[in-house]
Amino acid sequence: MTRTLLLIELKGGNDGLNTLVPYADAKYRELRGGIGVPRERVLQLDERVGLHEKLLPLMESWKAGDLAIVQGVGYPYPNRSHFRSIEIWDTASASSQTLSEGWVAQAFGGASLAKGVGVDCIVADTNALPATGPSLRTIVMQDAENFLRQANAVRPAPMPGDGGNPALHHLLSVRREINAAAAGLRDRLHDVPAPAEAYGQEFPLGRQLDLATRILAAKVPVVAIKVGLGGFDTHANQAPTHERLLAFLAANLATLRRNLIAAGLWKEVVVMTYSEFGRRVRQNASGGTDHGTSAPQFVLGGDVKGGLHGAYPSLSDLQDGDLRHTVDFRNVFGTLARGCWGQACDFGLRQPQRLDFLT
Repeated sequence: MTRTLLLIELKGGNDGLNTLVPYADAKYRELRGGIGVPRERVLQLDERVGLHEKLLPLMESWKAGDLAIVQGVGYPYPNRSHFRSIEIWDTASASSQTLSEGWVAQAFGGASLAKGVGVDCIVADTNALPATGPSLRTIVMQDAENFLRQANAVRPAPMPGDGGNPALHHLLSVRREINAAAAGLRDRLHDVPAPAEAYGQEFPLGRQLDLATRILAAKVPVVAIKVGLGGFDTHANQAPTHERLLAFLAANLATLRRNLIAAGLWKEVVVMTYSEFGRRVRQNASGGTDHGTSAPQFVLGGDVKGGLHGAYPSLSDLQDGDLRHTVDFRNVFGTLARGCWGQACDFGLRQPQRLDFLT
């Protein structure tokens, strides 16, 4: 069974320590005396860790057993630059490599994909790198209504001849494919009803999830959809900003789950959050946190094996003041490539490890 992967990029570097809180660890209180989440504000998942209370809407999924939390996700020799680190994630590269092809595209290298409506991935935010590569046809579509208006304006017209010019022939072929994809998506999305429950509109993510829900309900045969939520670069006065973002993320993920269950699509979708890095363990002098390393990831879906996966990094064994990762993110990607699409891809790992969060 092929599942659609819905990627949610948490832009700016989400603070994993205040997302999945090690409430029972005395070192947490010591290192975060000002911004640490008090024990009474933690939704305890076991005797060691719990979710920030603003993530309460996710507890419905946790109790249903379709929310997996992968702990300590990162990579060796971490880079703390926003631009370079997200590039590493998006291309599943080693920190010493520079690749131009996204990890989703790499997973389909050499694979034969169904033509469908002429598109394989849809990106609803501004970063299309994970789905960039010669093996995938990717469309960036941030506004469904505007896209439909533009697609309706496209009218079939005779293409000029290429005069035997190979470069012009290629450009004309690409134009034909784009027009065909636009028309196919227009036809699929035109009569799809609105999601059963409306998404919040405080951030663009709500509009993007609305679009994703319509695409899924329209049975557009895409392998991946990508959305994003910005604002996680919390260097100063972190607590109110981070809490607001977590609350919005959780509420809209819960809405997404209910909408897909209502549409009978929950088993056909896997949702994964990711961020370019976590934050430093010790808070800074501005009541915030600086760029760090590993952090947890959420994975949700009807066929997801819920619970805690991987090991929480030790707060007593830091590397340059940062958490040591316990799960290489490329193992998460490899598990998704196999579980969602049946594609075996190890992304250059010498000893790949398949995780068990996806049945």
